[in-house]
Amino acid sequence: MVTLPEGFSDFDVFSIGCTLFLEGLVGFSLNALTFVSFFKIRQLRTPSNFLVFSLAMADIGICINATVAAFSSFLGYWPYGSEGCQTHGFQGFLTALASINFIAAIAWDRYHQYCTRTKLQWSDVITLVVFIWCFTGFWSAMPLLGWGEYAYEPLRTCCTLDYSKGDRNYVSYMLSMAICNLFIQTVTVMSSYQSIERKFKKTSQYKFNPDTPVKTLLFCWAPYAVLSLYAAFEDATLVSPRLRMVPPLLAKTSPTFNAYLYAFGNEHYRRGIWQFLTGHKNENH
Repeated sequence: MVTLPEGFSDFDVFSIGCTLFLEGLVGFSLNALTFVSFFKIRQLRTPSNFLVFSLAMADIGICINATVAAFSSFLGYWPYGSEGCQTHGFQGFLTALASINFIAAIAWDRYHQYCTRTKLQWSDVITLVVFIWCFTGFWSAMPLLGWGEYAYEPLRTCCTLDYSKGDRNYVSYMLSMAICNLFIQTVTVMSSYQSIERKFKKTSQYKFNPDTPVKTLLFCWAPYAVLSLYAAFEDATLVSPRLRMVPPLLAKTSPTFNAYLYAFGNEHYRRGIWQFLTGHKNENH
């Protein structure tokens, strides 16, 4: 008989498993459609859309991570051992950080498109994408090498950065990682879209809401960041295990939000997806 983690009931474990599975299924489906459409529709294959494609690829990784966690939740335990936990933690962190960085890259690209009238060239965007994967790969690999550590989340059916110790090793890693992979990116997204809004107001072009990308980013990732930073100064294990599972569940909604915001919310990309699904161009979609 499987022993439930402290603070969780059978219903909690099953509910979290269902939530993770739904997040993984919906997010994977939407981002896979974004991913495949890029290859199938020639008009979508532009440098700027390659950033949207790369974001979808990172988000597909988050969805796979969520699905593995869902399967473990249905079992009621982690079946892949300590090495599997390290792999799951690394893969989840890599794709999450890449997703956040690609969101910032898209904002930066749109700022230049609208405000400076310069467009990314293929050589630029490929260099940027490679840099982002290498950059996030570095930060994700550090816990495997001893700076930070991957361990089980409170439900013990998935793995992430271990914030239970709160020692100097964790604090130095968390603060450095948060500044380099969330704070800078959030400022980039906020300043880029605010600049675009000011540009539109001056030229009397269509209304632009700069708050949606920032609010979405913060909704998905701020709770996780707050919990992780809280653990740097206080004992995070004193927080209810159920409450500690809320941030990772919110974070795994990001692939769905990103697909709607950056692919389906992009008129050009949306037309390409419509053409892929129906085989017909439609200027109204």
